[in-house]
Amino acid sequence: MSKPLVLVLCTGNSCRSHLAEAILRRAAGDLVEVASAGSKPAGYVHPEALAVLKEIGIDASGHHSKHLSEFLGRQVHTVITVCGNADQVCPAFPGQVVRHHWGFSDPAHATGTPDEIRAEFRRVRDQIRLVFEAYAAGLRHRA
Repeated sequence: MSKPLVLVLCTGNSCRSHLAEAILRRAAGDLVEVASAGSKPAGYVHPEALAVLKEIGIDASGHHSKHLSEFLGRQVHTVITVCGNADQVCPAFPGQVVRHHWGFSDPAHATGTPDEIRAEFRRVRDQIRLVFEAYAAGLRHRA
């Protein structure tokens, strides 16, 4: 039996959704399949997102930016949007049971020195980590 698919959506699928995908996969990948996509994919995963994931022991170098239409033919159990734009344009997926919206600021818009930009990516990563690890703990509790 296949695991239920949790799809994390954002507009560009370059930062927040990849942070959430990687963190949730590590926290609950034995219980659910995790993927991410965007309504207007940027076509790349932001290098700072990859760097701050690596800092917490997650190698997401194999991630790539995807359009949400790639999942329209799949049975998606849960959709989680992590930005307001994606929440507004999110379609209903076949078989979708659950939908959550947990918005986070976009670290790709951070300005300043390289250290200040990295600090913003860390801040958003840590917020996402807190929420998605708690979500994973809830999945474990129900399993």
